[in-house]
Amino acid sequence: MIVAAVLAVLELAAGEFTLLMLAGGALATVGVAVFDVPIWAEVLTFAVSSIGLLVFLRPYLKKRLHRPQALDTSPKALVGHSAEVLEEIGGGSGQIRLEGSIWSARALDPTTTFAVGEHVTVISIDGPTAVVWKEP
Repeated sequence: MIVAAVLAVLELAAGEFTLLMLAGGALATVGVAVFDVPIWAEVLTFAVSSIGLLVFLRPYLKKRLHRPQALDTSPKALVGHSAEVLEEIGGGSGQIRLEGSIWSARALDPTTTFAVGEHVTVISIDGPTAVVWKEP
């Protein structure tokens, strides 16, 4: 049990999941050792479980956790962002400053108006127009 804990702590420094898989093998061995099996069975359990974890689980974890994040640069990525009203939004359209650029905007509810300086949230992007609503 102590060996498993030490290997898991050392994994924090390494970050390659190898020591973590060996710690998993050590924990499996602890589980088998509880039943008072011969030493050869404990060694075999450690070897089989460690190799199994290294071969099957480690590649999946590395692929899953070291995958590069995709950068979404489409206008749809702006949904949910806060914007400042530059030109009154009412009746039909107005303008907002969204992520440093100026966008045409319209209110989600056509009967609502937003004054200059108010902060709104982008609900959706409709072509070149941002559909906005008051910030929560």
